[in-house]
Amino acid sequence: MSSTSAPGPEAQHEFLTRNVEEVLPAGALLERLRAAAGERRPLRVKQGFDPTAPDIHLGHTVGLRKLREFQDLGHQVVLIVGDATARVGDPSGRNRTRPQLSAHEIEAHAATYLDQFFRVLEQSPAPPRLPVEVRHNLDWFARMGFFDVMRLLGTVTVSQMLERDDFSRRFQAEQALGLHEMVYPLMQGWDSVEIRADVEIGGTDQKFNLVMGRDLQRLNGQPPQAVLTMPLIAGLDGEQKMSKSYGNAIGVSEPPAEMFGKVMSAPDHLIGVWWRYVTAADAAELAQVERTLADRAANPMVLKKKLAGRIVALYHGEAEAERARERFETQFSRREIPTDLEQWPAEGAEMGIKDLLVRSGLARSGSEAWRAVDQGAVRIDQVKVTDRNHRQGLEKPFVLQLGRRMVRVVPAGDVGHRSRP
Repeated sequence: MSSTSAPGPEAQHEFLTRNVEEVLPAGALLERLRAAAGERRPLRVKQGFDPTAPDIHLGHTVGLRKLREFQDLGHQVVLIVGDATARVGDPSGRNRTRPQLSAHEIEAHAATYLDQFFRVLEQSPAPPRLPVEVRHNLDWFARMGFFDVMRLLGTVTVSQMLERDDFSRRFQAEQALGLHEMVYPLMQGWDSVEIRADVEIGGTDQKFNLVMGRDLQRLNGQPPQAVLTMPLIAGLDGEQKMSKSYGNAIGVSEPPAEMFGKVMSAPDHLIGVWWRYVTAADAAELAQVERTLADRAANPMVLKKKLAGRIVALYHGEAEAERARERFETQFSRREIPTDLEQWPAEGAEMGIKDLLVRSGLARSGSEAWRAVDQGAVRIDQVKVTDRNHRQGLEKPFVLQLGRRMVRVVPAGDVGHRSRP
């Protein structure tokens, strides 16, 4: 990286630490920026993603957008596809052991990741920005022999592992804690050794794993990486962190209308948070958003529509964002049912409300369906359904709605050209 290709270390530091929860240790990032400038080289900036699901969501993009800032300044972004660590399952923030995925499931999920990563990062940018370096950690873990693993395990003690809050809580509560889960932080830390990371980015729940990378680098004669932790944004329920497993996520590859509608269904208190962390808004725009939110006379719906349009435009373009807004306003602001609703063919005489929501694709799980019913978010032909025991006759078409999303349910023999495959 040439001295004229980017601002100086101090200016970069001020920009890169915007919206960061914590820099560990204090001053470490500035120190690495200064060292890299003196050596006239880019920093190697790492983040890992375990392909435990087929899609990435807006919560993942908080870190990806920070990586993009590093890339725009000419630094080397290194994406770790965790096809080895996914076999273990990240225990961070978990109160029980994750189910272990098969190699086939992990490979299938990993195949979808890169396209989604490059909706935020530049795959082949123009200089001085550098192409993203993509590494798979199965490449080095598959080469390890038994004694290599033993040496790695010998770098930490059980008492050190139990300093980790979630491990300690589970141990004290006599909840199951697999030995393979305790190995996970070492695996993530070893990734940093393999790629000689200068900086690692991760969520606040990753702090223990991120610091482990520093320890392992030091033990292996490398300068320890600077650590940047990013906030975990809440999902559509407004409470739990955004996660596919919680059914409260917005995937970056979801259709524009569905993405727009989901943003509009989010609680108002998320407007400012999502503007800050998932829209790539600059400081001036964020200040304007905060002023609008502080104005009691302002209508939050106007700002939320702008937020939904911005998010859709980031992943589908301005034209699709405008179409999604128009469809939303037709559907909800004017209380009209869109004429181009997808149809879902239902078989049988009747079906319970949970099965209707799950099989039609409006809910991803039975628990999500029950939550929606309990929260009054389910309607049939615009009539609210609040009874979990509700059973719906299937002899004639009706519109099934969960929040802002809807589908036309039709008898299996009456499916038109808008039916689902």
